Amino acid sequence: MSFLSQTLARVKPSPTIAITGLARELAAQGKDIISLSAGEPDFDTPEHIREAAKAAIDAGHTRYTAVDGMPELKAAICQKFKRENGLDYTPAQITVGTGGKQILYNAFMATLNPGDEVIIPAPYWVSYPDMVLLAGGTPVFAEATMQNGYRLTPEALEAAITPRTKWVIMNSPSNPTGAGYTREHLQALTDVLMRHPHVWVLADDIYEHLVFDDFTFVTPAQVQPALKDRTLTMNGVSKAYAMTGWRIGYGAGPVELIKAMAKLQSQSTSNPSSISQYAALAALEGPQDYIAESRAVFERRRNLVVEGLNACPGIVCPVPEGAFYVYPSIRDLIGKTSAGGTLISDDESFATALLHETGVAVVFGAAFGLSPHFRISYATSDEVLTDACARIRQFCEGLR
Repeated sequence: MSFLSQTLARVKPSPTIAITGLARELAAQGKDIISLSAGEPDFDTPEHIREAAKAAIDAGHTRYTAVDGMPELKAAICQKFKRENGLDYTPAQITVGTGGKQILYNAFMATLNPGDEVIIPAPYWVSYPDMVLLAGGTPVFAEATMQNGYRLTPEALEAAITPRTKWVIMNSPSNPTGAGYTREHLQALTDVLMRHPHVWVLADDIYEHLVFDDFTFVTPAQVQPALKDRTLTMNGVSKAYAMTGWRIGYGAGPVELIKAMAKLQSQSTSNPSSISQYAALAALEGPQDYIAESRAVFERRRNLVVEGLNACPGIVCPVPEGAFYVYPSIRDLIGKTSAGGTLISDDESFATALLHETGVAVVFGAAFGLSPHFRISYATSDEVLTDACARIRQFCEGLR
């Protein structure tokens, strides 16, 4: 018998982490590498947040807190939901975890039984299916094509629902596509869910503040209040405030679910870092100027990358509504051969050849459940992005 758990065999390592690691290895060998695979802001955490963390250390706030978040932070999260989303929650309906990923994982572990299904729109963030599998559930994929703006249609949602469906995940703006759901889009989806009262909604709003042009963010419980009692709304400080390494995520939902998630967390990690919680408190209660400033930078970068990729022969890159990703199609490149002699049979071979022949690291679309595409994170400088687009264009021009 294998020493390792059979549960572990159900999941695979994160492709984004693997590609980022390979890019680092090649760079360490002295190769000129541009890594566009990691999904985190390239800015420093705002100064007032860093100062709040230092002050917390100096004040001796270095002990355990309540298992799923200190009361002050939960109160601030309630105010955030009221102020920004028009949603009323009490602290008893709030949970704080070590990053948004733990909130999602806790929810699945606390609710899924063997045979339970979770609907995941594809393309999806790479961790969704594996978290469902670890919790003993079954991922059910509903395709959201480029022709539909990478958004799940009501028809596709309806077709995916079965008596075994427990959750549907809604991520807007999306990783990996940057697609955002308007109020009208969400209304059509929530209308479907109102006909299926056994299905719960897991709203991943982590990119809420990174939206561009005239797009207005809304969340499912805001669009359809009748769904609030079967919705877990997850968010965090990582993307909005450049705090990925601080590891603070939070969720709001029915008390029974929040208690179950706290019970699970009490026997796993226990409380998130006390220092990080004080930093998150400063982020939510302090000046919000950083959000608008970073949004403007990301919007400029989005425009730069979309224009640069659409200038590449055989690549079609839609304009995303938010986040800091693009998810272009390479359908017209399949079957061609690179200047280095690699047959582009799929998006993985495209990404591999691109990395080894040009030094540009991207994530292939199969990792996100929809091919033939690839994902670029444009959370890096204009100069780097311009160089990367030029290399990709040269690679595409060399295909035969």
